[in-house]
Amino acid sequence: MGGMHGFGPIEPRQHEETFHADWEKRVPGLVTGATRSGAMNIDSFRHGIERMAPAEYLLASYYERHLLTAELNLVEKGVLTPREMEARIELLRRDPRAAQRREDRQDAERVVAARLSSEAPPMADASRARYQPGDPVVTRTVHPHGHTRLPRYARGKRGVIERFHGVDTLPDANAHGRGPAAEPLYSVRFAASELWGESAEGLGSVNIDLWESYLEPLEDTSA
Repeated sequence: MGGMHGFGPIEPRQHEETFHADWEKRVPGLVTGATRSGAMNIDSFRHGIERMAPAEYLLASYYERHLLTAELNLVEKGVLTPREMEARIELLRRDPRAAQRREDRQDAERVVAARLSSEAPPMADASRARYQPGDPVVTRTVHPHGHTRLPRYARGKRGVIERFHGVDTLPDANAHGRGPAAEPLYSVRFAASELWGESAEGLGSVNIDLWESYLEPLEDTSA
């Protein structure tokens, strides 16, 4: 939703509670468990949220979106079926005291450790980088089916390479089971006026992390 019109400014709430209901506290562990099982990765997790109907997305809370994409991915990978989930919900509706979870201390400890661990940084293989800091580039004007990390508001826009992060997993492939398909990853700086024209506030800039296949060299038209 970044860059879309009509939603107003982001107004952070001071001292807001992390969780607003007890069930929300279980969702991060559920998502981590689904990821560890191989049924989901960070990109298919995001793609599941992107596939929510617009009205459903806007009405859902933060953890409701996470729960929905976990369910969707587990069903699509054949780990669960909708009938199994409906049966469990009906059982708990009839008898809230029914066993709600399987106690597995070792698995719980592994999930907690996974939540606390940091992801490995991108591979620093500069030999694969097509662009260098300072190079002018333009983002591709594409409308891919499925998941991508090239936001709509930044397509067809001119920017400058500010940093080479390394070689990292391409989300467009990883979300759809096509493997990591690793590509060079850059931080690209865009003038606010380039992204939003006269609507831009001041002379600021925005940095977006973008993979190499999202970019094209900007031809020098000054001659």
